Formats: sequence, C-alpha cells, structure tokens
Amino acid sequence: MASAALPAWSPIMVVLVVALAVGVRLPPRCRAEFTVVVPDTSAAALVDAPQTGFSDRARTDPAEQRAVKEVMAATGNGWAWGIPDVCRGRWHGIECVPDRHDVYHVVSLAFGALSDDTAFPACDAAAATLSPAVLALPHLRSLFFYRCFTGNPQPIAGLLGRLGPAFRSLVLRQNGHVGPIPAELGNLKALRVLDLHGNQLTSAIPATLQSLSHLQMLDLSYNRLAGPVPQFKFQRLSILDLSHNALQGPVPASLGQCRSLLKIDLSQNGLAGTIPDTLGDLSQLMLLDLSHNALSGPIPAALSRLSSLRSLILSDNRMQFTTVPGGFFSGLKALTTLVLSGMGLAGTIPESIGELSELRVLLLDSNQFTGVIPATFRRLERASELRVDGNRLVGPIPFGKEMMWRLGKKLRVGGNEGLCYDTKQEGLEGVLALAGVADCDSVRSRTTQHLVWINGTVGGRPGAVATSAASGSRDPVAARVGSCLVLVSLHLACVASYPAALRLAPGRGLLLVLGLPVVKSLLGRRRRLTITGVVVGEESSRLLPSHRLTAGR
Repeated sequence: MASAALPAWSPIMVVLVVALAVGVRLPPRCRAEFTVVVPDTSAAALVDAPQTGFSDRARTDPAEQRAVKEVMAATGNGWAWGIPDVCRGRWHGIECVPDRHDVYHVVSLAFGALSDDTAFPACDAAAATLSPAVLALPHLRSLFFYRCFTGNPQPIAGLLGRLGPAFRSLVLRQNGHVGPIPAELGNLKALRVLDLHGNQLTSAIPATLQSLSHLQMLDLSYNRLAGPVPQFKFQRLSILDLSHNALQGPVPASLGQCRSLLKIDLSQNGLAGTIPDTLGDLSQLMLLDLSHNALSGPIPAALSRLSSLRSLILSDNRMQFTTVPGGFFSGLKALTTLVLSGMGLAGTIPESIGELSELRVLLLDSNQFTGVIPATFRRLERASELRVDGNRLVGPIPFGKEMMWRLGKKLRVGGNEGLCYDTKQEGLEGVLALAGVADCDSVRSRTTQHLVWINGTVGGRPGAVATSAASGSRDPVAARVGSCLVLVSLHLACVASYPAALRLAPGRGLLLVLGLPVVKSLLGRRRRLTITGVVVGEESSRLLPSHRLTAGR
C-alpha cells in the first residue's frame, strides 16, 4: 500500500518545537527575545490534529492500531483499548494520514501534558515504559515523550535505532533517562530532529551521530554528558544546543562547515582552548553562547563578520587578552544581546558598542575596564538592561535622566570608585542605579595627591610606585603629611644613586612636579620616568588640572 506524503507545513509543530527546543535559555538578567522558525516537512510529532485528509470510508491499518494501543498501554493509558479506531477517535497525540486506498497509517505519536492547551495523553511516570510495539509502525515519522519516565528512570531504548526509514523526529525531553545515548540512533539516516534535553544521560556523545547527515536540530542540553564535542559537519543543521553538560576539549573548528546554523549554545561546560576563527563563516548565525567554560585567548576578529548575529554571550571564561578590539563591533549591527561579564577584560570600553542601535541587553560587569563610560552609550535607546558595575571606570556617568529612569534596577554602575553623577541634572532623586555613587561636585572638592613613578629599573635598581590620597581639603596639615610620605617613599627607592632627587617645594601644601632637566639627569641610559602630580590649593574646592611629566630618551 502506498503511503501519502505529509503536508509541506505543520504550523503547530513549528510553534511548539520553537517553544521547547529552540528558544534561547539565558540567565534571567540577560533574557532576550529570540525566535527561530525551522521549516521541516517532518514536523508531525507535536501536531494537535488527529488526522489529515479525513474520509468516512477510511479505517486505520489493523496492525498499526494494535501497536498504538500497546504503546499507549505501556505508558499507563490502558483506556486506549476501548477506542474503536485510533485514527478516527480524534484524540490529541496521534496523527494519521491515509493512503490512496483509504487506509490510515500512524505517522506521529506524542505523550506527556505540555500544558492545559496541549493535552497529549499523560504518562504514569512511576510505571511507564517504551513498548517494542513501536517498531510495528512502519510509517512513523515522529515520536514525542515528555516527562513520562521520571519515576522509573531507564536508559533510552536502543531499539529506537530500528525504526523505519521514514522516521524523522525523536523528542525525549525531561524523561529522567539515564545511561549513555544509544549508538544505534546513528542508524536513523533520515532523522531531522534529535531532542534529548533535560535527562540524566552520561558518557560521551556517540560518534555514530555524525552519520545523521539530514539532521537539522540537535539538542542534548541539560544532561551529564562528558568527553569532547564531536567534529560535526552537518550541512543542514540549524540548531545545536549542548549546553549544561560536562563536555571538555576545544570548540571544534568543523562547526564552521555547518553553514545553516542559526544557534550554537555550548555554555556551562568545561570547554578549553580558543574560539576557532571558522565560526566567522556562519553567515546565518543568530545566537552564539559559549559562556561559563574555560576558553582562553582572544576573541577572533572573524566573529565581526557575523552580520546576522543577535546574541553574543561569552561571559565567565578565562580570556587572557587585555582589551576588546576597537572595531570588533562595527559589523555586528543586528546585535540585541551582548554579554561579556566576568572575563577579565581590560583597557577602555570600545565606543563602537554605542553604535549598536538594536542592543537591548549589554552586560560588561565584573571586568577590569578603565577610563570613562563612552558617551556613545547615550544612543542605546532600546537598551532594557545595562551593567558596567565591578570595573575601574572613572568620570561622570553619561546617561541622561530619562535613560536612567527607564532602565531602573537594570542599570548598574556600582563598584567603580571613580564614577560620579552630575547633580545639576534634575529628577535624579531616587534613581536606584546611583545608590553609592558619588556626585561629581563632591569628587571635585576632594584633595587628592598622587605621585607615580613607573619604571622597570632605574640605574639597575627596581622601580617603585608610590601613591598618596588625602581626602578632605579642610585639613592642610594632613595634605602636607600625605605629600611628604609619597616623596619619602620615592626618595628611599633611589637615594643611594640620586641623593638629591626629590625636594618638596615650599608653599601651602602644593606638590611640586620635578623639572625636566633634573629628571633627564636622573634617568640616563634610556631609562623612562613618569611623575604625575595633581595640584590642589588648600583653600580651593576646585580640582585643578593634573600635571604629567614624562622624560627619557
């Protein structure tokens, strides 16, 4: 008997697959909108309609009807024995298609209540099993089990690898499955969707899965898988989610050959090494999440070619580079989520980030960024969360009151001792982001004196760094004492070679910066000495410009 083909599009299946397996799982603080539609002609596993092409004359194939009832009984749905015709019963969880002889064939089965609106037959989680009768459904294309075996943990049955050549979608989500992924699943040559999310699977990802050349979605997230990420080269793969496992080794460079990828999520593993340049070849990629691994080295400049990228999440890795390339973000115009938290990034924050007009979530917290917050950040009009806390930033916060009120609790700038806000802006009272942040007027009124000597060696002797900061211009004696301590520290470092190196100039607590001729005579032999002094009058509340002198040959 000939079997009729499935319809070219199954909308409900697409919606549910997107909701269950494609949606981006970000931490609550960086949740972002992300929708992927995967047109899949095999998408029958979750369709809510019982039949396609219903005919009064059509009847279910008797052998398939018996097999369906056995499968249902094994899940705890013994009531199925009372159904006269499983395809004509119009119950959710089964889809059938007729052939030209008006004989119905079962093409999809789904078990487990997703919600009140999608009431597939429930499972008896304490006793449910997978019946071998499923092999008696030669036209089966999709099989879906959701939370069906949680009270009776069991391995994934290897017999599933013997399903017919039409089988295309296997979804076993949050069932409590234990043990390894059966190598037999590599025999399902027509498989498009393999979703084993949220189980307790262990061991390595079997190499046999690399033979699934038609695979479009692979979700093995939230398990206990170990070993390396296989060298996948799936030309049709759109979704790859291996997050929340114990995978180790490098990110495979071969992923750059999976040119149809829309989403890569390898977060929460133990991956090491560098990010391969080949990922920059994925022109359709919309999400890249490599966070919470042990990756090192620079972010490849090749990633700036990902013009379709909407979410880039690299937080909590062991990156060793000192700064983000300034022009890196110029090609990422579609970016809506950028998370670079806890990476040890140093240097100044690239101004080009402020040119990302679509950006909603920007997390740069817990790094070592210095300098000021770029003024271009004022242009991030669509931002709903912005964090730069826990860095070494200085200067005034550039955001206007409208932006600060709009962001509310989602704006975090604390942990930067040098940041301040302008009290001349009205309406900032009660802005939570400014809690603990000084106003710029009070910062300007502080008496701060710094003397820094930066050099590896001077005259063969180790260099020194001396800093003094005396707050409160009300005590001129303390200011003079602080200055003297700094000068004494520097003097002790070089007194043997240069006994008259430093002198404190007379005057009301002023720190006198050494003259260039004296410094040149001290250095010699191409040494370099940098002395920075902040000159502040005792009676003035205005911070005078910093005087910086650099000498050397």
